[in-house]
Amino acid sequence: AVQSSRNELVRYLGVDIESVNHGWLCDKGRFNFEATNSEERLTVPLIRDPNDERQLLGSDWGSALANAAEAILDAGSDGIGIIGGSRLTNEDAYAWSKLARSIIRTDNLDAQLGDGLPAELVHSLPPATIADACEADTVLVVGPDLKEELAILHLRLRGAATKGHTKVVEINAAPSGCEPYLERAIRCGSGEAAKYLGEILNSDDDLATRLREGSVVAVVGRSSMAESDHSSIAVAALIRDELPHATFLTALRRGNVRGALDMGLAPGVLPGRTAIDNPSSALADIWGYTPSMKGLDTTGMLQAAAEGKIRTLVLLGADPLSDFPDRNLAAEAIQRAETVISLDNFLTASSAQADIILPTTAYGEQGGTTTNLEGRISRLTQKITPPGSVRDDWMIATELAWRLGGDLNLTSKEQIWREIEQVAPSHAGVTVERIMSEEAREGILVQESSVEYIFPSVQEPPIADGYGLRLISGRKLWDASTTTSMSPSLRPLAEAPVLKVHPTDLQRLGISSGSDVRVISTRSTENLKAVADESLERGTALLPFNQPGFGANRFIDATAAVTDIRIETL
Repeated sequence: AVQSSRNELVRYLGVDIESVNHGWLCDKGRFNFEATNSEERLTVPLIRDPNDERQLLGSDWGSALANAAEAILDAGSDGIGIIGGSRLTNEDAYAWSKLARSIIRTDNLDAQLGDGLPAELVHSLPPATIADACEADTVLVVGPDLKEELAILHLRLRGAATKGHTKVVEINAAPSGCEPYLERAIRCGSGEAAKYLGEILNSDDDLATRLREGSVVAVVGRSSMAESDHSSIAVAALIRDELPHATFLTALRRGNVRGALDMGLAPGVLPGRTAIDNPSSALADIWGYTPSMKGLDTTGMLQAAAEGKIRTLVLLGADPLSDFPDRNLAAEAIQRAETVISLDNFLTASSAQADIILPTTAYGEQGGTTTNLEGRISRLTQKITPPGSVRDDWMIATELAWRLGGDLNLTSKEQIWREIEQVAPSHAGVTVERIMSEEAREGILVQESSVEYIFPSVQEPPIADGYGLRLISGRKLWDASTTTSMSPSLRPLAEAPVLKVHPTDLQRLGISSGSDVRVISTRSTENLKAVADESLERGTALLPFNQPGFGANRFIDATAAVTDIRIETL
């Protein structure tokens, strides 16, 4: 529940939703309302000063939108990339999906920032609910640290495991916050989770028998930002082949990422969990045009921009310089793009380099719907009036469409949802009336999908040499994310980054725990403090992804299966 007073948010309270959270809120979710009230909020459009590129000038909406439309027209359908959208409501995401496909005529759009799973895979896996996981014989976690990244799921699984309702098994390259309630923690090399799971399933281990004969819910996601999605895809493929009765929860990053994917903010998929070459008849009639070929994901768009092939980048609440695994590629892309258009609440590392910045509404300032990791749709209520002249993202999309010579024919959040219910097969029957009814208190579960995913051949990670360390990097609850940084109560909780290494590796290199070291990868060379940690596997190094003052994405190569580093004394 969101509480407000005098046009400010003052409190978030956990609502007791039996299916999801049992009334719990993580501390971050309880206090990050402070960011919405921040004096650092963007309140008017900004345009890069043509006479001084170091300056951003306040602008009116008409001029800013005209400049944005001109940049989109000049780039053409093949020369534009749209990154982000998981901050948006479902209705906002649908409007941008419709704008991209039917007006701009591009499929280069992606709500994920190179740190998730392919949308086709997410839509094609047999779905589970959180309640299913808490009642399963076994929950198999092969993904991020749930305590740090999906705190409510962590709390639900902890409760179920503690009461003996389920047994939780984790396969990961590093220890996690789930260990106190795990039945078994299986350590593997970075990128080798599928190999280890396969060995267990083909052994006489009691765990193999339980997985094959009992109910299984698999929580699958990217366990490390320093490895590609190949490992997670291989795990999903193995489970589908060997455990056909298993169902899945996909552990994706960012609040409404599942809703954004459902609305088609991903290459190759359309609203309603359909493939781009199989639009519903209603969507084909209403949209009039959809691209026939799959476009680029975030990594592909940034590579194309760095090569000068994408001329205009649109950032929908996205900060690639902080959140994309490969900062060097993101920086080169933003620098090489002729125009960067950013829709955001704040000046982030990326939006500060944009040419056109359009301020948007934040949580609590707009209505609409969102979708959780199960596919459960919940209703949002506007509690306060947005500051300055900020606008909803869907309004910006409709205005841009008009300036591009088209018309989205979208007039309100309610009307947008009625169109979604009409054109999105998975959401058929989820009417505005149902969303506004008491039924929506528990959320309306949508699990249908017509998307099929063809698993690629398994790619084994390269063998580590005897001199380097394989990097592992995940997010922490308290990091340098925008909402944490802009919330005074949370900001001090984010710790400075340290590189954790097994003491044997430090001793082999003649390095004392707590010493500053030089860290070298193919992407960058930086100085960090290294500390010994016996819980890590030998030959690995653990570095949180986005802590204040430093990001692990300085070292990561987004095009590589894994990232190896070397450390040496200063």
